[in-house]
Amino acid sequence: MKAAVIREYGKISLEEVRKPELGKGHVMVRVKYASICGSDQHIFRGEFHPRTQLPLIPGHEFAGVVEEVGEGVTTVTPGDKVTVDPIIWCGKCAACLIGHFPACTSLKLAGIDLDGGFAEYISVPVNMVYKVPSHVSDENAALIEILSIGFHASARAGLEADDDILIVGSGKVGNSILHAAKTITRGKIILADVLDERLALAKSAFNDIYTVNTRKEDPLAFIREITGGRGVDIAFEAVGHEKEVEGRYNPVRLCINAIRGAGKVCVLGLSDHPAAILMKELIWKEARIIASRVSHGEFARVIDALDRGLVNPEKMVTGIFDLEDAQKGFEYLENEPAKHLKILLKI
Repeated sequence: MKAAVIREYGKISLEEVRKPELGKGHVMVRVKYASICGSDQHIFRGEFHPRTQLPLIPGHEFAGVVEEVGEGVTTVTPGDKVTVDPIIWCGKCAACLIGHFPACTSLKLAGIDLDGGFAEYISVPVNMVYKVPSHVSDENAALIEILSIGFHASARAGLEADDDILIVGSGKVGNSILHAAKTITRGKIILADVLDERLALAKSAFNDIYTVNTRKEDPLAFIREITGGRGVDIAFEAVGHEKEVEGRYNPVRLCINAIRGAGKVCVLGLSDHPAAILMKELIWKEARIIASRVSHGEFARVIDALDRGLVNPEKMVTGIFDLEDAQKGFEYLENEPAKHLKILLKI
């Protein structure tokens, strides 16, 4: 079968590789579309070394159809449209024993810790497979994993129907939170970033949101104006590697200052650098900081939202390339971050 393989960092090429075997309790998925994730970009640069071992077939956001099922599989049949939850937990650590799988101490993902979906076929355990309604496009089905990140963060933060929220960062994760939030809250949604193009892309999906470029405008003054001086109920930090702006707080501290008293900050950005905060600003508000990582069964909620037309993730897609042009897709994301958000690979 054909697959896009990373053999050295900074290069991904189309190769002919062995088709995976179909084991007992497994499902062979014929991949239709896969999405390049921010984590894939880190792998491409070599920033996940030594966690990722080369050669590697990346890709943990993908969807396709069931080609064949292994012995004992009864929940899906050949021809079903499906997506795959890439998370593999150990089931034995302290977090797993209380059912909190995203905090598994040896958490693995298909496409990061083992070969993934940038290939014609992948064989996975049936418990990782979710059926997708036939009317949902193959392209949107490939975005279910990234949307699940936003749905999980919303659940972790306890987002409710009348909450006003701030999302700092309008990249892939920030947009996933936006889509999730629009299925839950009727309150005001404010999106902050340093790139006008990213903010415009998000507003093209939901034109009733508020956007602020933190390079050009004081975000806290903007938030106070929009919320009548109250502050938001929940602020989500989805930046990770920040671009420092003189005279502005870092993303986490911005979130702390943006919330009302007894509000919540939900942090998702995976930065390798410490974020300086002033603890008394958090204490004065008796606020809470919550962390959110990957997803925890939210695939079903995302599929339901797609089925009901509550989200429109196609607005996140800024390019589609054939699998053989995967290198070009990665280069576009690396070189033109303002113009490109989600790039799909057609397989």
